[in-house]
Amino acid sequence: MESDILQPAELDRIFSALADPTRRAILHRLARGEATVNALVAPSGLRQPTVSKHLKILEEAGLVSRGRAAQTRPVRLEPAPLKAAAQWLGDYEAFWNASYDRLEAYLKGEEA
Repeated sequence: MESDILQPAELDRIFSALADPTRRAILHRLARGEATVNALVAPSGLRQPTVSKHLKILEEAGLVSRGRAAQTRPVRLEPAPLKAAAQWLGDYEAFWNASYDRLEAYLKGEEA
């Protein structure tokens, strides 16, 4: 993803991928550094084909990529899509803050 602006379909893929706890656990592990599929299988308690299916979904969402190192294909976290999704969520921060400010003002008015 070259741009920080996400198309709706890209955003849908990212949030759909993040909706699964196993995929979030994989991303959490990859935040510490790249890993092989076998290294991701061990702590998950899942079989290799299941982890590979999760990785395919993460890869289609642009959240991970696979490299080539000799005989292995290490998986690495791709931060750009996460940054873009966080920016998209951040666009709503002003709305949330204004809502909280109105609620706080209302509650203070009730106390007076």
